[in-house]
Amino acid sequence: MTNAGPKPDTPLKVGKHTFESRLMVGTGKYSSFDLMRQCLDASGTQCVTVAVRRVKLDGPRQENLLSHIDEKRYRILPNTAGCFTAEDAIRTAHLSREALGTDLVKLEVLSDPKTLLPEPVGTLKACEQLVKEGFTVLVYTSDDPVMARHLAGLGVASVMPAGSPIGSGQGVLNPNNLRIILEMVRGEFGIPIIVDAGVGTASDVTIAMELGADGVLLNTGIAHAQDPLRMALAMKAGVEAGRLAYFAGRIPRKLYANASSPMEGRIASIKDSIPGE
Repeated sequence: MTNAGPKPDTPLKVGKHTFESRLMVGTGKYSSFDLMRQCLDASGTQCVTVAVRRVKLDGPRQENLLSHIDEKRYRILPNTAGCFTAEDAIRTAHLSREALGTDLVKLEVLSDPKTLLPEPVGTLKACEQLVKEGFTVLVYTSDDPVMARHLAGLGVASVMPAGSPIGSGQGVLNPNNLRIILEMVRGEFGIPIIVDAGVGTASDVTIAMELGADGVLLNTGIAHAQDPLRMALAMKAGVEAGRLAYFAGRIPRKLYANASSPMEGRIASIKDSIPGE
């Protein structure tokens, strides 16, 4: 019987938007727009994030970020990075919808400039308002399962728990919390869980996907790598490998060795082949 291979994966659905790639990539921190373009291409992403408050979206081509992004190829996901109050985040979301003509927004309400941890009260407030106003909200939050459940209950399109602090490169620090979020939030609300922040290398991405995450969003891990272009390729492969491994199902962890070639059947076969046995 011929092995037909694994079944094709389903697309990632975020609200009314569909993506074949499960990797979302940021556009900041690159040494040049040309390098950014090459890395976006190598990553295979179909969704790129833009920090509306931190980049120029108009003016001369050499200064205008949008001049260097193929909007026919990539879906732009504006984010509210740099906002420390709900009011600022809501205002920035409205500016992005007007400037970019999209209902998508990655909501960030941060607590302070040093830790860049999400501010829970402001996040809830801004999230509730933006959902009511018709935005497709992907919300950045901590890895607290209770907070994730509250946000999902407001009607967001995706909950995005941090693997670790923004730009830290520490990977997924609390896999158990992520497992709980996947079970509680995705299980109850049926929305994708996309790990956001803290990814440093391809193995971090693979771990997040092996745990069952629906996608990963990253920026610094590629842009600040020693070789960003190679890292973009590695991140793409990491997402694909982790997704395949999640569905394949890993073997159980055991304390002691377990022979790859079982001896029981081999010994019986040897005895059968000995005359008089």
